[in-house]
Amino acid sequence: MWYGSCCLAQDTREHFTHMSINSTQAVAGPTLTPIKRILVTGGAGFLGSHLCESLLGQGHEVVCVDNFYSSTKQNIQHLLANPNFELIRHDVTFPLYVEVDEIYNLACPASPIHYQYDPVQTTKTSVHGAINMLGLAKRTGAKILQASTSEVYGDPAVHPQTEDYWGNVNPIGPRSCYDEGKRCAETLFFDYQRQHGVNTKVVRIFNTYGPRMHPNDGRVVSNFIVQALSGAPLTIFGEGQQTRSFCYVSDLIRAIEGTMNSPDGFRGPVNIGNPTEFTIGELAQLVVEKTGSKSTIINKPLPENDPTQRKPDITIAREVLGWEPRIELEQGLERTIEFFDRLLRETQNLKSAA
Repeated sequence: MWYGSCCLAQDTREHFTHMSINSTQAVAGPTLTPIKRILVTGGAGFLGSHLCESLLGQGHEVVCVDNFYSSTKQNIQHLLANPNFELIRHDVTFPLYVEVDEIYNLACPASPIHYQYDPVQTTKTSVHGAINMLGLAKRTGAKILQASTSEVYGDPAVHPQTEDYWGNVNPIGPRSCYDEGKRCAETLFFDYQRQHGVNTKVVRIFNTYGPRMHPNDGRVVSNFIVQALSGAPLTIFGEGQQTRSFCYVSDLIRAIEGTMNSPDGFRGPVNIGNPTEFTIGELAQLVVEKTGSKSTIINKPLPENDPTQRKPDITIAREVLGWEPRIELEQGLERTIEFFDRLLRETQNLKSAA
């Protein structure tokens, strides 16, 4: 289990003194480490599969729930033989009846291509899914974490974005199903805590990248890498001066776990992301350089309501969690390019063999 600092580790261990009826105790080194039964919704997705893998590595029992709308079983194939791993095909817009100690609610398509394909279902996943998981947490006494998003800030008028900024979101635009769905989920989490005493945590995730991203999800890192490896032109929407901050997936997982294991009085929301800011044009040039591609760069019109700048203020994450990102963009891109290069080669081999 990861702890942000020695002090936080001590606080966290003290908060683990109460265990649910489903938990067992196991010895790990000189201290007792609680083994928990943990539910991860969206567990076969990009982030969820990395989280499941990390939790299993700590000896926990993991229940992975996914409806495979935007995820793939391939992400968790290597986990299926683990006796502590359980996979349930389920849509979180319907109630789920299991016994667990903790819930990580990650279920929701996160790329514009996927969440705009069925915007009504996207809103249902965020809102009904939150209600169902919060109801489960209320019934079982489980601690629950909501994976929210930097999209709650919309096209921000405050830069960098701090957690007390209320955002600049268009409530009726094409991105609203995701932006407002996540904002409503945050509302539900804090209301369930105030009204029902549910132990809730909320993280706001900024742009994250790494192995197991969907190759056709339309997000900028995967788009650029796949285009560069295929020799296709890299497509920049707008002039390429809009900015993003890119966090490598292993850094993000450490922060999510750190938030779940933080003292019970801390609920968030907390920004999780890399505060180093890049323009989209700079990212495109870096991907071309790292892949050795001869791809050119073309520009297309900027989509409606696409944010012009995005950068997290991570002061709270540093002070409360003792967390900050470790992986620089160049290093993370190299690992991600290696993954996509292998994936594209495997896909091409399958096509050739067919």
